[in-house]
Amino acid sequence: MSSSIIHVVLTGGVGSRLWPLSRKSQPKQYLELFEGKSLFEMTVARNSHLVDQVVVVGNVDNCHLSRKVLEKTQTSYIDIVEATPRNTAAAIAFAAFAAAPDAILIVTPSDHIIDEMEAYTSAITEAIAKAQNNYIVTFGIVPTKPETGFGYIEYRGDTVLAFREKPNKATAIDFISRGNFLWNSGMFCFKASVLLDELKAFEPEVYAKAQQAWEANQAGQLDYDLSMAIPSISIDYAVMERSKKIKVVASQFAWSDLGSFESVYDYLVAQGHPVDAQGNMVIGTDVFSTFIGLKNTIFVSTPDANLILQKEQSQDVKYIYNELERQGSDLLN
Repeated sequence: MSSSIIHVVLTGGVGSRLWPLSRKSQPKQYLELFEGKSLFEMTVARNSHLVDQVVVVGNVDNCHLSRKVLEKTQTSYIDIVEATPRNTAAAIAFAAFAAAPDAILIVTPSDHIIDEMEAYTSAITEAIAKAQNNYIVTFGIVPTKPETGFGYIEYRGDTVLAFREKPNKATAIDFISRGNFLWNSGMFCFKASVLLDELKAFEPEVYAKAQQAWEANQAGQLDYDLSMAIPSISIDYAVMERSKKIKVVASQFAWSDLGSFESVYDYLVAQGHPVDAQGNMVIGTDVFSTFIGLKNTIFVSTPDANLILQKEQSQDVKYIYNELERQGSDLLN
């Protein structure tokens, strides 16, 4: 009997760099911007034929949004509802505790765009084979440009030489010219027991506290106080950068984390969304809007907030978000 394959969908993010489209009540993975579908729905669909089961790790603020999509697509799934965000090490541990020890987990964010399904399927198949051999597999994307918004993986064959933080422009150009760097996609594949053993070895407190919270769950709902006791740490720091069991699959599929308006702009242009002769784009309104003397400007319209930005400055939206958060503004909700 082959071990079951489980798609674990992480849905915790708020998408602060896509404010004002993305809000706490409607994070970017649930915005139906993409031919009437959301990124979350597309994530579940693209993996549905590859797996036996779906596990969604969400939080109390957005689990109803996941539920709506999964009911619409008639997908049966296991729901894990975090009482409070504790970063990816805990989120992934919950999914691993919920699975059989020899189950193979494919962990993906819910807010990425992926094209070229043949290349995607072959990368997943290769990763599952490595996971069967007790490796923890990370997916690296062959880069198409010196992007400063992603972390990188330095590699040789399927061996990870180093994980690198988001670089500045000069470093990113250097990485690309060296030719043995991949974008870090934040996707993983492993046996549940292998991941848990490594987490226990490197971060025993995260392991023990996450296990306590998991064992006390009520129908997948986690307790707030037990969750708060779990150290908040990413799976990258907890396991990926320390384990000797890591392999990388260098993947050729087209991938974007749509983490900024620049990447949303590029995606929408490729889908035929209108831009004017100077590269200016309107998102979110049918009201006639026109630009004079501006180039590559994005106008984002919502009922209670508008954002006007240079496409190249789109990483700076998070500063606006942080400032509104400091003020306790309702505009984030």
